[in-house]
Amino acid sequence: MKEHRLSAEPTHSVWDRSLPPRLHIDSGDEVQIACVDASGGQVHPGMTTEQYLAIDRTRIHALTGPIWIHGAEPGDVLEIDVLATRHSGWGWSSIVEGLGFLKDRFRTPCLFHWQLDGESTSSLYPAVVPVRPFLGVMGVARAEDGAFRTRPPGPFGGNLDVRELCAGSRLYLPVYNPGALFSGGDGHAAQGDGEVCINGIECPLDVTLRFHLHKRHHLAGPIVEGSDAVAPDCSADAWVVVETGTDLAETARAATGRMIDLLVSRWGFTEVHAYILCSVAMRLRLSQVVNEPVHTVSAAINKQILPQRELFSIHDHQRS
Repeated sequence: MKEHRLSAEPTHSVWDRSLPPRLHIDSGDEVQIACVDASGGQVHPGMTTEQYLAIDRTRIHALTGPIWIHGAEPGDVLEIDVLATRHSGWGWSSIVEGLGFLKDRFRTPCLFHWQLDGESTSSLYPAVVPVRPFLGVMGVARAEDGAFRTRPPGPFGGNLDVRELCAGSRLYLPVYNPGALFSGGDGHAAQGDGEVCINGIECPLDVTLRFHLHKRHHLAGPIVEGSDAVAPDCSADAWVVVETGTDLAETARAATGRMIDLLVSRWGFTEVHAYILCSVAMRLRLSQVVNEPVHTVSAAINKQILPQRELFSIHDHQRS
């Protein structure tokens, strides 16, 4: 087993199996990978919303790689062990008109800056958000010729945005090309399920990954082996908004909207800040899909993130 280092630059923002590999490794090797933030280093602390709107969006998802794994061939499986992550003490989230899960409700652009204090951030007062860094994008080169934008994920991995991929986890990907040609980027210090406002806490992120090849094993798409490291943000001790409907997307939007309303009415957030908090800390899950045609979606935020509150006090009952 060898240890390698790979600097962030030069990055790439497309999947293209003709890209020359920046590093050659053997199965079992570890690589310390430096990744710029998702903007490709264009966003910086103190940047204004107006400046943010002028960035070059063709550089979004600036990825580090590709990495060639000796012996990898189509039909193999590549295992990626996430050994360690390290953020740089800052991050950002944004709202962009026309993007996001609630784009009809939130039309005014916003850039929000986060200061990351070790394992949490208090930048969005009064919330204290746990920091659980992971790469939003990890993938191998696609099977097709050509250059493909990184936004849609696929069986090759890519823009998965699965927050369970923090340190201690494993990702398994099918190999489609000789060498596999792995790339990663889009570091998040934290992210809620759905990444509803379009961002998690975007940040530069250094990661240590270990790669293993499993020869001649069929895999239809990515599999994640999770870690207990994400458990402090996933307990049942949470505020949960429940919505039921026949359209899953609309039901999920309704649950997200009600969580925003709850944060505004009971904790005093602005609507915009409540939306951003949901994007970096909310769990959005299918609670039941068996009672067709009606499905249930739950939106949850851990109680540890917010100051203690009672939704309805005894005085409210007495007044009623």
